[in-house]
Amino acid sequence: MDKRPAVTFENMPSELGPLARELSRSYYEAAFPAHDIYHAKRVHDISQQLADKYPKDVDRNVLAAAAWFHDIGRPLERVGEIDDHDKWAANEATSLLEAEDAKPDQIDAIEHCLRAHSIRASSPDPETIEAKFLFDADKLDAAGAVGLIRLACIVGERSGRTGDQYAVIDDASTLSRDRSELPDIELLRNWARERLDALYTDQGQRLGESRWDFMESFFEQFTLETNADVDQ
Repeated sequence: MDKRPAVTFENMPSELGPLARELSRSYYEAAFPAHDIYHAKRVHDISQQLADKYPKDVDRNVLAAAAWFHDIGRPLERVGEIDDHDKWAANEATSLLEAEDAKPDQIDAIEHCLRAHSIRASSPDPETIEAKFLFDADKLDAAGAVGLIRLACIVGERSGRTGDQYAVIDDASTLSRDRSELPDIELLRNWARERLDALYTDQGQRLGESRWDFMESFFEQFTLETNADVDQ
């Protein structure tokens, strides 16, 4: 089934972001909430926000296009049709943009961003500022208020995929007996901290620490609620 919509922009180089948004839209139709087109939009917006604070030139077109394309392979990876959504997205985006006569140097730059955006050990390190901003923006969407919801969605998604509970969204230490051996709320804290510790840019790190401050307040409140004195 050909997912490629017929999209034509007369002044394509200046419209690379909107073009990528339209080309990527159908790929997200089967996505779960943690990696849907709204996530792609937030990554787009965060990456542009980081670029606003960067004193040197950034190719905004490359950055915008990469943000829209970066998770188009997630739905296929989730159901086991592909093994690596990074590589798949890079190849697919290249084909889509070549068909639209995008500039070869911009296609190459977008391809690198897509291959390097994941935190997995097999992914290459981002070498360009656009790739670093995409990486950071993607990880920042796993922090703060939105990040907490996304990470909880991922727990549910993994539970649904395996048919077994993946984690306990509670504090397992509050049980005096029959304590679950599954990961508990600390899993979300650890996932977020791992991503924030991996950020490449000063701009991303500053925003990350602001979001982490909120998460620390959330976990403090979570502890109060789950350890409240209740008559048994």
